[in-house]
Amino acid sequence: QVQLVESGGGLVQPGGSLRLSCAASGNIFGIYAMGWYRQAPGKQRELVASITNGGTADFADSVKGRFTISRNTKSTVYLQMNSLKPEDTAVYYCNAKAVATYWGQGTQVTVSS
Repeated sequence: QVQLVESGGGLVQPGGSLRLSCAASGNIFGIYAMGWYRQAPGKQRELVASITNGGTADFADSVKGRFTISRNTKSTVYLQMNSLKPEDTAVYYCNAKAVATYWGQGTQVTVSS
């Protein structure tokens, strides 16, 4: 089992920045990729960004050039979000892929003036 705990969400004005963090604990040795998904009201959950143990990153087209993803250890992943837009408003979920897929509880990001 893997447990994921997110932090760093909140309210920010358009054009602002936020940094999300996710710490994994438990059986982390089987994790081969971590990432972030988001779900806005009335919409399906979608991939925002992911990164493998080897450092290969993937981004949704809507966030390319604005968001970056990084890992400082096998168990911690960050999402740096710059130039935020109102359409980035959603609950952001941390994700870890191992033999199974694990999810965090989600953190709210609201972009509004």
